[in-house]
Order: sequence, then structure tokens, then C-alpha cells
Amino acid sequence: MPAPHQPHTPAPTPRRCPSPHHGARPPGVRITLLVLHSISLPPGQYGGAQVEQLFAGTLDWSAHPYFESIRGLQVSAHYFIRRCGELLQFVDCERRAWHAGASQWQGRPDCNDYSIGIELEGLEGGPFEPAQYHTLAALCHELAARYPLEHVAGHEHIAPGRKADPGPGFDWALLQRLTGWPSERLVGLWPAPVGKG
Repeated sequence: MPAPHQPHTPAPTPRRCPSPHHGARPPGVRITLLVLHSISLPPGQYGGAQVEQLFAGTLDWSAHPYFESIRGLQVSAHYFIRRCGELLQFVDCERRAWHAGASQWQGRPDCNDYSIGIELEGLEGGPFEPAQYHTLAALCHELAARYPLEHVAGHEHIAPGRKADPGPGFDWALLQRLTGWPSERLVGLWPAPVGKG
């Protein structure tokens, strides 16, 4: 839990960009996990509309050679945080976004069922911007006030061997300082191996 004496800046109001890629969560499920991802389209290029278009199902697959390798992909996340800290929301948190794929956390499969997915604009393994951490920390607090969150994990922790984002460039210690949360809640601060049990 955050230290009680620390004031928390509210998260920016998200710009809503509805995605068709979502479904119902299983009845009675509790949302206990935040999953952090990194994405940029084309890889390493920032600031364009391509990530929004991918999640919205409107990406022009012929616009860049890389897009042919992901042609037909139907994915989404609940939130996307741009390099400047802007917050976008694609799927309502009560709905099941398609961000985790084949995954498990602490022996529980299908992380999409009980998690909220947050994409950070960035390259897997690369660094992220201070504005992104500030928006992320504020969003973490807002979501923790609404849901019984137990852990914040990277995609790499719930799909090891298949996914490696956000990767070693993500500063888990900075997220801990900004949230005031204990290391037990932030999986990236755990000793390896993680995601077992």
C-alpha cells in the first residue's frame, strides 16, 4: 500500500479510442493483476497513429513491410501510455482486453480473464520516459482504488519464453518510488525466477 503521507497526482483523463477487440470477463472474476507491455509500430518508431490503429482494427497492413508480419492480428489493451505521458483507453476495465495471450500467473491460466493490460510506447528492452512513469504510477493508484490488485507484472513474467516485454529497460525501482508500493506487489523487483507456483 502507498505511504499515507504521500499525495498522489491523479492520472490524466484518458483519450478514449474504442477497440472492437474485447469480450466479457468470466462471471464473478476479481481483477487482481496489472500487466505491463511495451509496443511501438513500426518497432522503434514513436508518435504515430499505428498502435491506435492496430488496437482499433484499422491498421493498413500494406503501409509498412513490418505490418505484413502481423497481418490480421486482433489485439488490444485497456490503456496505452505514449512517450509524452498521454493516456489512451481502448477497452473498459470491466471488459476482457486481448493483451496477454497464452499466459499464466502463479499457476492461474488465462491472465486476460483477471488482469488489466497497460501498453507503454517503447521498444522491448529499451528505456522509457519519465512522463510515462508518472502517468503509469498515477494510473496504478486509480486502479488500485477500484480493484483488489495484488501484483503488477510484465508480459515477460506471465509468458516467459514467449514474451520479453517491457524488458530490462523498464525501471521497476522508479515505479516503486512513485507509487510507494512494497516490492512484494511489483513483480519486476522479485528475485528470479518469477511467475512460478
